[in-house]
Amino acid sequence: MSTTPEVSAPAAASVGAPHPADTHDLIRVVGARENNLKNVSIDLPKRRLTVFTGVSGSGKSSLVFATIAAESQRMINETYSSFVQNFMPSQSRPDVDVLEGLTTAIIVDQERMGANVRSTVGTATDTGALLRILFSRLGQPHVGAPQAFSFNVASVSGAGAVTFEKGGVTTKERREFSITGGMCQRCEGMGRVNDIDLTQLYDDSKSLSEGALTIPGYTVDGWYVKIFTGSGFLDADKPIRDYTKKELHDFLYKEPVKVKVGDINMTYEGLVPKVQKSMLSKDREAMQPHIRAFVDRAVTFTTCPECNGTRLNEGARSSRIDGVNIAEASAMQISDLAAWVRGLDEPSVTPLLTALGDTLDSFVSIGLGYLSLDRPAGTLSGGEAQRTKMIRHLGSSLTDVTYVFDEPTIGLHPHDIQRMNELLLRLRDKGNTVLVVEHKPEAIAIADHVVDLGPRAGTAGGEIQFEGTVDGLRASDTLTGRHLDDRAALKDAVRARSGVIEVRGASANNLHDVDVDVPLGVLTVVTGVAGSGKSSLVHGSISGREGVVSIDQGAIKGSRRSNPATYTGLLEPIRKAFAKANGVKPALFSANSEGACPNCNGNGVIYTDLGVMASVSSTCEVCEGKRFQASVLEFTLGGKDISEVLAMPVSEALPFFADGEAKTPAAHAILDRLADVGLGYVSLGQPLTTLSGGERQRLKLATHMGEKGGVYILDEPTTGLHLADVENLLGLLDRLVDSGKSVIVIEHHQAVMAHADWIIDVGPGAGHDGGSIVFEGTPADLVAARSTLTGEHLAAYVGA
Repeated sequence: MSTTPEVSAPAAASVGAPHPADTHDLIRVVGARENNLKNVSIDLPKRRLTVFTGVSGSGKSSLVFATIAAESQRMINETYSSFVQNFMPSQSRPDVDVLEGLTTAIIVDQERMGANVRSTVGTATDTGALLRILFSRLGQPHVGAPQAFSFNVASVSGAGAVTFEKGGVTTKERREFSITGGMCQRCEGMGRVNDIDLTQLYDDSKSLSEGALTIPGYTVDGWYVKIFTGSGFLDADKPIRDYTKKELHDFLYKEPVKVKVGDINMTYEGLVPKVQKSMLSKDREAMQPHIRAFVDRAVTFTTCPECNGTRLNEGARSSRIDGVNIAEASAMQISDLAAWVRGLDEPSVTPLLTALGDTLDSFVSIGLGYLSLDRPAGTLSGGEAQRTKMIRHLGSSLTDVTYVFDEPTIGLHPHDIQRMNELLLRLRDKGNTVLVVEHKPEAIAIADHVVDLGPRAGTAGGEIQFEGTVDGLRASDTLTGRHLDDRAALKDAVRARSGVIEVRGASANNLHDVDVDVPLGVLTVVTGVAGSGKSSLVHGSISGREGVVSIDQGAIKGSRRSNPATYTGLLEPIRKAFAKANGVKPALFSANSEGACPNCNGNGVIYTDLGVMASVSSTCEVCEGKRFQASVLEFTLGGKDISEVLAMPVSEALPFFADGEAKTPAAHAILDRLADVGLGYVSLGQPLTTLSGGERQRLKLATHMGEKGGVYILDEPTTGLHLADVENLLGLLDRLVDSGKSVIVIEHHQAVMAHADWIIDVGPGAGHDGGSIVFEGTPADLVAARSTLTGEHLAAYVGA
């Protein structure tokens, strides 16, 4: 046996051998098959900035979010106890052979913040909590603990007998309690009060049995109306205008009382409180469209006269620091609030002032200094919401973490993209792995490592086209490489306007009494830095007018039962065509109705719940994933059954429904619009949950294109679009204008600006530094003048 002594670890290090812990410098992915990925294997360097490129739908999100980030989060969740896991979303293991070298993943995605009316920028980032603590310590007069400054905490007090056991003796004592909250009692911390227009609830010339109620869901034979007619308080056959004073009060305002309707015990309640509880307590954005339309008709929202919209009661508003109360501080632009906090000299709360100041400075450095802490979270755009979520990570002392970003430059002016790049590099330089899904050339340029997926989208994608440096990508013959240096040229000639939309005295949000004429019959681009007032001008003064179709950035929410055919209304004419050709009813051709496979209820897969572990999904053995009963699949149209039609991509379905036995003009028109927006590769029955953000926005665009209107407003339509697809979008915008429509686009992409007939530049800065029109004219004039930030960046882009 050898007697050579073992070399100690420090000695090994001294002779140049790496420490075993330093060898784990890669994230290894082997055989990834999530969604459209085709057995992808790749090694990603740790502690570097890796950018993933490729056309929308090529598989970028499937690799980064659905595989790497999902598995990291799943494994972290499994470290918690079974009890805690019960309260967490259960995630199944991604379809991948090997994943090695994962670190904790922090996902900063584009999902809008919850539209809860009580959620503001302050509550969502904990900045509001720090501000409340500050006022509870320094505010004069002193009104109480931090909750005394919270608009979500009501002041309550009470007293009663408390029974407890002490030394074997049961004792009763009278106890009193009180909580001092900051909620305004009149509006319950909402900042707005509502009044209901009774004429929108019922037609007083009719009786209840004649259908007097005009509220959605209140049909004559429905339970809502049966409670009124069977309660004994009202005469179902008497017109409402003939009710006595007592009957009218019981009908509209009676407090809840138990009644028997037939043999069933029910609760009777006046119509007004019933509508308030069932409809008005919900957030407007979360309502179904027909309910929202009713609420918009029937309810008028006005600023609360008691708190003047601040949501806070008199006590919270009375306490001041240096003459400023918490409502005024929350309403300040964050850049101004940061300066105010820095100006407070109070040694007793120095750590608090430092923490609050640093957080507010992070808002400014990330380009959100124009927001205020009282801004409702639901009103933030996708890009603003993503950057707001970033705030909590900027000052984090965590290292060796994987940060995953989904197009962090969304909603950013070219001027602001440089700032975002610096932030991403700062995160990397702290020793973190940064993975970014991105389309903008300015953001791709800073990558240490680039992974390009493709070659196309959907089933034609899901393969690695290139990995390496940015220069290597530029020299490669991939779609992204070829388009990386694309620059749109300014138009030689612009279209002439056919008229104007006059905007006078626009003062929504930060607009300074703006007067502007928006030309009709041309492509108008409204631009300016993030927060300058573009959306306030367009959505506040032009949306809502007659003949205006507005397509905003609101996310499409879809379950796994929803697909492009159901969302666009395409399934309706297809079902009718199948029913007519086979002499049966249309309901048979819906997987959510009579035609559904009874074994999987039309899902196509069986989900097995394993308690705290991730649920397992397996293809239904009865219908083999087709979602329909076998008898339904015997009916055909043009030689194909309904499951085969739903499996077709849009490009294949177009000629199928164009002529022959399957000719269906209504279906063909919708398919035409889907192909027009570049979704030709998406299959009709593909679940919405598998579509990327860019694909969902274009699906929404295709749906709205069918609406009758002369003016189209598009809010950043290049979101989620690959460089090559921007060219197709410009073609689509041209076709819309050439067909007689007026198109107004809110956009930061220089290619769209260069392609415009008319540019309206809002600025010069963000927040109270913006809100004015700084330029109106053609793109060529903007480049020649170079008088604004936009002009400078556009000139650099077109190489002028």
